[in-house]
Amino acid sequence: MTSLDIFSSTATGLGAGLALIIAIGAQNAFVLRQGIRGEHVGLVVLICMLSDIVLISAGILGIGAVITAVPVIVVAIRLAGAAFLLAYGVFAAKRALKPGVLTADGQRGSLSLKAALITALTLTWLNPHVYLDTVLLLGTLANQHGDFRWWFGAGAALGSVIWFSALGFGARFLRPVFAKPGAWRVLDALIAVVMLFLGAKMALGG
Repeated sequence: MTSLDIFSSTATGLGAGLALIIAIGAQNAFVLRQGIRGEHVGLVVLICMLSDIVLISAGILGIGAVITAVPVIVVAIRLAGAAFLLAYGVFAAKRALKPGVLTADGQRGSLSLKAALITALTLTWLNPHVYLDTVLLLGTLANQHGDFRWWFGAGAALGSVIWFSALGFGARFLRPVFAKPGAWRVLDALIAVVMLFLGAKMALGG
């Protein structure tokens, strides 16, 4: 085991992890919104990071083989996730259609700690793509590195930590833009489109 091999596996894992995480999706949209509002950001970011770490570790341990062998698990997760995304999309659309309900420092439209916790967990664990990306894909890629698979996994986990920290805590720099209710309406409209599209696609088996 050389330093070069360790660095190579870790860097490859970091790149693969970031490539899969940095995409427009339900989870990222939620983290961004909470970051801009400054509501329970630490909790939401922590849930997303720890969930990825658990799922990546499960993939390296071979749990992906179980999911492949019992596809009904993915189907159940897909249907439940689709229902939640569609419902979330409808609520986001309602927020976008109500002028003035969201302001940078107002309380209307905010989430309680419990609601933020449940939403973050649901958007993470009821998304079948999370299992395909982390457990199956990253797990398979990691195991191709043999003795260095856990270094690959550490790199992928680091990618998750970097991305969600930047997205959640960096979103505060956008607050001046969202000081106007109109900006919030645009954001919620985009979130509604993303959620409804992903929910419909997921429900149809996409």
